[in-house]
Amino acid sequence: MSKGIVTGIDIGSSKITTLIINVDEENISVLGVSSYKSSGIKKGVIVNIDDAVHCISESLEAAERMAGIRVSNAYISLGCRQISSTNNKGVIAISNDEISYEDISRVRESSVAVSIPQSVEILHTIAREYVVDSQGGIKDPIGMSGIRLEMDTHIITVSSMVLHNLKKCVSQVGLSVVDIVFSGWADAEIILNQTEKDLGVVLLDIGFGVTDLVLYHDDSIAFSSSIPIGSANITNDLAIGLRLTIEEAEKIKCNYPILIKKAQQRQEKADKESKYTKKDISTSLMNNDLILKLSDIGIESDSGFDEVRKSMIDEIIEARIDEIFLNVKSNIKKAGFDVSMPAGFVLTGGGAKLYSISKMAQRFFNTSARVGYPTKYSALNGEISGPSFSTVQGIVNHGEASLSKDKILNSVSSKDFSNKAKGFVDWIKTLIP
Repeated sequence: MSKGIVTGIDIGSSKITTLIINVDEENISVLGVSSYKSSGIKKGVIVNIDDAVHCISESLEAAERMAGIRVSNAYISLGCRQISSTNNKGVIAISNDEISYEDISRVRESSVAVSIPQSVEILHTIAREYVVDSQGGIKDPIGMSGIRLEMDTHIITVSSMVLHNLKKCVSQVGLSVVDIVFSGWADAEIILNQTEKDLGVVLLDIGFGVTDLVLYHDDSIAFSSSIPIGSANITNDLAIGLRLTIEEAEKIKCNYPILIKKAQQRQEKADKESKYTKKDISTSLMNNDLILKLSDIGIESDSGFDEVRKSMIDEIIEARIDEIFLNVKSNIKKAGFDVSMPAGFVLTGGGAKLYSISKMAQRFFNTSARVGYPTKYSALNGEISGPSFSTVQGIVNHGEASLSKDKILNSVSSKDFSNKAKGFVDWIKTLIP
């Protein structure tokens, strides 16, 4: 028996990706996937509604054609500099001998009673932990006995203007928005493992326009933010530094490992012809500043400029990456957390494909770092296996979890628990990853 269709649309600054899955009782299948070049979106914010609507529509229609179905609703991603977060606590007296769904609803309302500007809306309220009569670390207090219930909540907010324009674009495509999910949180829930969350970890989604940041501490999300610098800034720097077009600079950024490999092969061949020993060849490759030929990746410059030293490209890239990491470090410290998290850093997003970025992170933060690959749906479709598809997989995972919660809700409703429905719904929403 089919549980439902879940559609996720990752609306990014460089591309818009649509993923449609079917969730059965026994398995999950990927029905359709499509990516379309983004326009009208800058640093995660809609700057031209007509262009954005066109791109969303093209991505959606291509995925629908592949799936052979029409969809009516979708889960949407959101990542922009207007994202901010805070942690707050709510406290109530337990109404009866055991904690009920109504108690969870009341303590949740109490925990989100924070003062926010009129131009800002709450995007997510995520339960971090519950405390029953001073006993903390509780994830699900339903049925427990006590007198006093506390809830520690992570609240993610965003500009109302950004939120409303995004909803307007999606509605003009003919879709209803089931939920809008912060990209960083969606990434974290599908990429981070339980050990990393328990120990403490920082996830960075380095996108084209922005870098989303999510910090976990003691198995709960503790800090969220977004930095208005992404891999597009690296492309711009390469274009200026190497006097190339934006398209050529993007090609260098994406194909940098190929340029290095080709240069190493030429260097190795030259060393062999010079009758170097194997050890000498290895030393030569490490010490020499490789000469990269842009023609190796199909860049033919009208000015005759074809060769560039590896050290020059490294210098340009590392300067911008250091700026991103410096902003990350500053944000984390301002939030009152230590940068040296026990589980280190996990890097994802399109920018995580950058050559040696994990080594750069290790060196800058002086801790462990790895590139995070989404795996849940990748085995079902190889087109969505890279880190640039983390967000679309994350929001579909969010939707799949929502289907399971809806099934529970329907079951509860059929048992005539209507008097508890509202409290139960609010409680369920705090548990959806």
